[in-house]
Amino acid sequence: MNESIAIALLNWNGKKWLEQFLPGILRFSHGATVYVIDNHSTDGSTEWLNKHFPQVKIIPLDHNYGFAGGYNRGLRQIKENFVVLLNTDVEVTENWLEPLKQRLLSDPKIAAVQPKIKSWHQENKFEYAGAAGGRLDFFGYPYCDGRYFTKIETDYGQFNQAKPIDWASGACMLINKDIFFETGGFDQNFFAHQEEIDWAWRARRKGYKIYYEPKSTVYHIGGGNLNYGHPQKTYLNFRNNLLMLLKNLPATNAFFVIPIRLIGDGLTGIMFLIQGKPQHTLAIIKAHFSFYKRFNRYLKMRQKPFLKKYYSKFFFLFR
Repeated sequence: MNESIAIALLNWNGKKWLEQFLPGILRFSHGATVYVIDNHSTDGSTEWLNKHFPQVKIIPLDHNYGFAGGYNRGLRQIKENFVVLLNTDVEVTENWLEPLKQRLLSDPKIAAVQPKIKSWHQENKFEYAGAAGGRLDFFGYPYCDGRYFTKIETDYGQFNQAKPIDWASGACMLINKDIFFETGGFDQNFFAHQEEIDWAWRARRKGYKIYYEPKSTVYHIGGGNLNYGHPQKTYLNFRNNLLMLLKNLPATNAFFVIPIRLIGDGLTGIMFLIQGKPQHTLAIIKAHFSFYKRFNRYLKMRQKPFLKKYYSKFFFLFR
């Protein structure tokens, strides 16, 4: 087996992050080939890379395809089978790469491995996007060991054991590229946010495993391209989560979980309104209408007659 490894940074107008973190990535990633998949940046990123780091391989795209489409296209141009998907606003540490690789090689059924992801701003705390490994609750809400909703834990060694998880963070995860494409890659309709959760769910349904490896640590700034409080992030998270549930939930669960989630989202929209954040309320409303518009298409992906029989009666107005 070819055990060569690549690091793929997806870039969109992230020159400032490349300037800050790329030198460390090159320093601490011995033996790995570094690629920058560029989502049609306009900030001079590629010109700067060519001038200062000609050893970095650039994969230019003709459009901003988002996280999902950008990686799907870029990964097909990378020859290595083991590839780290790494955000440009992540600081790696010495010996971060080898534990991820060894964990992935330990079991051919492991599709992806995530390191311990800590906050760049508060180094003793976990970071929102991934923390100590992703989880999903019964209603499909994603959370992490070390982070539940917005509550972030301090790292005092409570998650220092490797373990299987529900999903690995797209901020930093090592994937087996063959398994990635075998299981469909990222859903490009998601554009960004929760596509890695959807993919991990599909991979696990096919018998593959997702792992957390605490011997590797990275530090993530978070919100590098779209900050956590942006209404567009609210829109993508609410819409994509509903689409993910429709695709992946067992039929008997989906029949009542999705309506409950729609009601819960409505209550969250009211809460945002009370808090003086009408733009987030509007984002949830837009997310729901976008979900209704795509409902029949995603229902067909399931090929579940039970769901089609009952749900199509409720959503026929949105065809």
